[in-house]
Amino acid sequence: MVPLQQKNRGLRVGPVVAAISEDLVKKSRTDKDEKRAAKFTMTARVTVRNKHKEDLKETFVKQLDAITDRIGRNIVLELISTQLDPKTKALRRSKTAVLKDWSKKSNIKAEKVQYSADFTLDSDFGLPGAITVSNKHQREFFLESITLEGFASGPVHFPCNSWVQSTKHHPAKRIFFSNEPYLPSETPPGLRALRERELKDLRGEGKGVRKLSDRIYDYDIYNDLGNPDKGIDYARPVLGGEKIPYPRRCRTGREPTYTDSNAESRVEKPSPMYVPRDEQFEESKKKTFSYGRLKAVLHTLVPSLKASISAENRGFNAFADIDVLYKEGILLKVGIQDEIWRLLPLPKVVTKIQESSEGLLRYDTPKILSKDKFAWLRDDEFARQAIAGVNPVNIELLKEFPPKSNLDPQIYGPLESALKEEHILGQLHGMSVQQALQEKKLFIVDYHDAYLPFLNRINALDGRNSYATRTIFFLTSQGTLKPIAIELSLPPSGPPSRSKRVVTPPVDATSNWIWQLAKSHVCSNDAGVHQLVNHWLRTHACMEPFILAAHRQLSAMHPIFKLLDPHMRYTLEINALARQSLINADGVIESCFTPGRYCMDISAAAYKNFWRFDKEGLPADLIRRGMAVPDSTQPHGLKLLLEDYPYAQDGLLIWFAIENWVRTYVNHYYPSSTMIINDTELQLWYSESVNVGHGDLSDADWWPKLETGEDLVSILTTIIWLSSAQHAALNFGQYPYGGYVPNRPPLMRRHIPEQGDPEFENFHADPQKYFLSALPSLLQATKFMAVVDTLSTHSPDEEYIGNRQQMSIWSGDAEIVEAFYEFSAEIQRIEKEIDRRNNDPSLRSRCGAGVLPYELLAPSSEPGVTCRGVPNSVSI
Repeated sequence: MVPLQQKNRGLRVGPVVAAISEDLVKKSRTDKDEKRAAKFTMTARVTVRNKHKEDLKETFVKQLDAITDRIGRNIVLELISTQLDPKTKALRRSKTAVLKDWSKKSNIKAEKVQYSADFTLDSDFGLPGAITVSNKHQREFFLESITLEGFASGPVHFPCNSWVQSTKHHPAKRIFFSNEPYLPSETPPGLRALRERELKDLRGEGKGVRKLSDRIYDYDIYNDLGNPDKGIDYARPVLGGEKIPYPRRCRTGREPTYTDSNAESRVEKPSPMYVPRDEQFEESKKKTFSYGRLKAVLHTLVPSLKASISAENRGFNAFADIDVLYKEGILLKVGIQDEIWRLLPLPKVVTKIQESSEGLLRYDTPKILSKDKFAWLRDDEFARQAIAGVNPVNIELLKEFPPKSNLDPQIYGPLESALKEEHILGQLHGMSVQQALQEKKLFIVDYHDAYLPFLNRINALDGRNSYATRTIFFLTSQGTLKPIAIELSLPPSGPPSRSKRVVTPPVDATSNWIWQLAKSHVCSNDAGVHQLVNHWLRTHACMEPFILAAHRQLSAMHPIFKLLDPHMRYTLEINALARQSLINADGVIESCFTPGRYCMDISAAAYKNFWRFDKEGLPADLIRRGMAVPDSTQPHGLKLLLEDYPYAQDGLLIWFAIENWVRTYVNHYYPSSTMIINDTELQLWYSESVNVGHGDLSDADWWPKLETGEDLVSILTTIIWLSSAQHAALNFGQYPYGGYVPNRPPLMRRHIPEQGDPEFENFHADPQKYFLSALPSLLQATKFMAVVDTLSTHSPDEEYIGNRQQMSIWSGDAEIVEAFYEFSAEIQRIEKEIDRRNNDPSLRSRCGAGVLPYELLAPSSEPGVTCRGVPNSVSI
């Protein structure tokens, strides 16, 4: 894609008389008074989106609004010109107009209803650049768009997509700008004051408790995860600040708890948490799988699971017990109201048993079982999932052997690895260890430093037993990986022989079960880091400050806001829901993952010690992990050391498509670096994202500067990548891979016994029973499965990369709209290439007998749990 030339903005500053079509002017003139400014009538088409479902109170208020509309309590609109009044230098406003036929159309059941409003304008009014809306009704309504026709330059579009509150609750007029993008310095005189006023309103004053109808974006620390008023077991540390650095989240302003003045009081489910009104899920989203199912699971199913399954934390007795969850289901013994039961949108739906208060919950069969039921037992599948599973971002090139820790030996004692050459030498196909290192044949997934500082506390929890693991992989001549050693570490408080243990591939029945247990502990470590660091921290939490700053500092007219807008959709809402029910004290994450109450401590440690924005882009991350090296002879200047690495292969296609699109966009609006430096809104957005939103790390020297076009391209590409493809790769495979708990246990309850241990005899007598007893209990497993099934689900209203709402009118810049269609076409080409790769038998990590294709970065998807699809934003 060739950067577009700087566009001709003549229509913005040309003679205002020319803004009105000649036909309209001629119709408005009379023979008696040709010299006076002609007036003409123009119609606005206003699209309002109806609610799908209303309660009794809403229906009553709706009818009341229809009645009062007839007596003058209307929806009132006013146009504002891009030009100031030449005499008064004030805003040039039209006469107000009201929406017609509101009362007549109040009972229309369609999703969208179109109204009209007639404006009388002078012929020298100029182009409208903004429109104000006053809602004099009792209740809010969702304004989708307004279109004005009859101008020489074509229709004027106002993409609104916003809730308009009643003036009774929010007296100020709502301001909507046309879809014409303007840099701050190019803002027409008639819109400058409005641009500043709208941003000031969105920032608020940082005081008071936020109402659900507010549209105020502000920052706060994570001081609302615990609930000390319920008891000391529910208290949690504050995340954010010098003591425990963490990104900022959206401020709600709630009062502190009674017990701890530093902790914000909780809003417990099902009451909603505050996010700015336009960030809340639209009703179509609420109605569909992902949001509706999540609410149902968290508020209805999880409590019923707790009540139905024995209080004893019993495990599975046999693998057949796990199969029953998919074939027959699990009986829930507590009656649930029929209406809730019927609407619970779960996999296979929760079916009601006739003439009984009991219900049967049957889970969908996870995709990992669909091609080969026993694939999870194989070493090659264990290795394949490190590069083509739900967490393919932790594997690294092993650069030295044995591996070393970066922890402080003064605190954690001697940190030498127990791995020796003799552990792996026989697995290297005749190579020496040094030769394997030199030929880049050894790779590692290393969770030693992530877990070891927390292990004493984790293992003191009831029903938790974990290690800090390292796994070494060897690259075979066929281009596939195989695990050759697993190191299991405990804090060095006991005998040295007990604190570090190396397990190697099995040679007999006993070592086979020990090897399977070791792999399960690796998967449990992997599941924790995946969920708490790679998924939640790096895509959800770390993006929130950039979103808050964008709304506070970038006008809706700003080209960069228009670029980022689809990639910010719903993120604040899903993050608020996570704080309420997923990452909170005793929430789903704590109860289902090994670290328990220390889950968010691990996340915060990763933010402090590992996270760097400049390494979050895909090429930089691959180079950091030694999985790629710069190579100018390659198509994108990058060579993968592991060629059959599906996540990286497909990810790079999407990364460079995004980068090319962003570069075209940036070069179009910023032909010189001076324009970037002098763009006050842009500079304030980035500065606030770093210095406030990520204020605890703002002094780091690795933050990219924002001085040139390439700086901006890099920053924006990284944000869009993280919000779309990176999140998709880490999120939508959770149930397809993790829904079968033995494949990827999120929690381990037993250590591996050694000869002489009291439990070794039990393990020796019935290794299958011991293995299953080490996995999550029935309650933990079923709760986890229900939640990750929900998190892996696409809504029917999902917006995928290469698409956006109101695609043809989102920008008034025709050249940019055309460039976006080119980007969309490139995404479609990438999807075809991914399909081709998944049918290439030479790519053994994604094609073969019983091998799942790698589709997590395939751009499009049907609704539901599909294990594919790249939405524009972090929306679930």
